[in-house]
Amino acid sequence: MTETQQITNPIETDAVIIGAGPVGLFQVFELGLLEMKAHVLDSLNHPGGQCVELYPDKPIYDIPAVPVCSATELTENLLKQIEPFKPVFHYGEEAQVLKKLEDGRLYVKTSKGTEFLAKAVFIAAGVGSFQSRTLKVPHIEKFEGSQLHYRVKDPSVFEGKNIVICGGGDSALDWCLNLVGKAESVVLVHRRDGFRAAPASVTKMKELCDQWEMQFEVGQVTGFTEENGKMIEVKVTGADGVTRRVPMEHLLVFFGLQPKLGPIADWGLQLERKQIVVDTARFETNIPGVFAVGDINIYPGKKKLILSGFHECALAAFAAADYVFPEKRVLLQYTTTSPKLHKVLGVETPHFD
Repeated sequence: MTETQQITNPIETDAVIIGAGPVGLFQVFELGLLEMKAHVLDSLNHPGGQCVELYPDKPIYDIPAVPVCSATELTENLLKQIEPFKPVFHYGEEAQVLKKLEDGRLYVKTSKGTEFLAKAVFIAAGVGSFQSRTLKVPHIEKFEGSQLHYRVKDPSVFEGKNIVICGGGDSALDWCLNLVGKAESVVLVHRRDGFRAAPASVTKMKELCDQWEMQFEVGQVTGFTEENGKMIEVKVTGADGVTRRVPMEHLLVFFGLQPKLGPIADWGLQLERKQIVVDTARFETNIPGVFAVGDINIYPGKKKLILSGFHECALAAFAAADYVFPEKRVLLQYTTTSPKLHKVLGVETPHFD
């Protein structure tokens, strides 16, 4: 049995892009200009990558010709820009398998079992897939999804409930402010009396504490009490070594996200300090047809900037054309003047007198 005979009902495409952050989205655009179709995978459930996940509303000032924009605005504009190319997105799917087949094509399989056969693969995975930093309390993981939450999917679940929130960043403070008045009680627990959140949020939180609308405890959750298969309280140990019992029905933990290289480490790619080594002419890896763009790659002089990633996308797209259109010479054309590119973009060619 050959490798391809073991593959069941794969999606065949010109390119697979792993990562739907700004660089992955712009890779769609550069491929589209060269008439290559792409499927885009991301382990997150939305586009925008680490920018949207970590700081959706923080200003970005170094995008050319855009004086300032948020990560959300940048993502929305990139999505609008690539609309003419009709990319297919697969959110909530982590790329788990990547291998080169005997016929030269690349096989990709995701955590949901989706299979692809592509002529080129672009790894635009930022610094890897993001996973929530978990609470290190023995046996508490069994409550994850029922009483222990690392992300909020449905805020209505917490209405009228006793809530404990752990963390000192924007997410923790934002959910405190959001749930006060809706939940029966809100207690914020943070290991120190200093925060990594917006000053206005911290000020508001302290005002609510002064008004007895919520509570703030300096300390860390070190244990819990279980009764009839449910958590009924958490144990919070302060800097003074004293452990206090805090009744609760739901525990929300916002310790931030940690990047993990994940399955990428097992794909046979040349790595240096958990980054993928590429050349600077094609941004190709040691596996022919596999490219790496954005923060995931490394080369002499590498700068981790969105701007740099955009540049890498353009050169990688032209290099990929060697695999997608091996019999065709791909010429550099300009979106300003090329009728062919105007047709691809679905815009009219301007006429100048």
